[in-house]
Amino acid sequence: MNIKETIRSIPGWPIEGVIFRDITTLMQDPKAYRAACDIFYERYKDSGATKIVGIDARGFVFGAVLAHQMGIGFVPVRKKGKLPFETIEESYALEYGTAEVEMHTDAIESGEKVVIIDDLIATGGTVEAAIKLVKRLGGDIVECGFIVELPDLGGRSKTGDVPIFAMCEFEGD
Repeated sequence: MNIKETIRSIPGWPIEGVIFRDITTLMQDPKAYRAACDIFYERYKDSGATKIVGIDARGFVFGAVLAHQMGIGFVPVRKKGKLPFETIEESYALEYGTAEVEMHTDAIESGEKVVIIDDLIATGGTVEAAIKLVKRLGGDIVECGFIVELPDLGGRSKTGDVPIFAMCEFEGD
């Protein structure tokens, strides 16, 4: 199955000049959704990971399935103010300003092997913040996995020494 072909492109959204990569069409197609989940599973099943970290919100859709398939824990990285227990937070840059994401302080134990999952890497701000959260709690990051990478936006440079994997790329946007 060609995952890239199942992703809808929407020109001019949310602002003129942007082509939005909409993975809801992938998720609505049961064969494509299963194929994407299976790609992640095959990649990480023997990684030794003990936790999957999913980034709010579409990272939950794939990360929770992966954690279930692997029989390991799932940890959400949420937008600030959404988690009910004690948290740590990290800021990241937006086009105009900053935003923050959080993780529970007891979500990862020192030395745990972690895979971070999100739907898309563009500028890399949210995944950079998630990497910092995991490292602050002592986690060892195996890799960051994505459905889509937009390489022209340079997000890969924000992951430092943490490897990334993307199922497909869209360039020149």
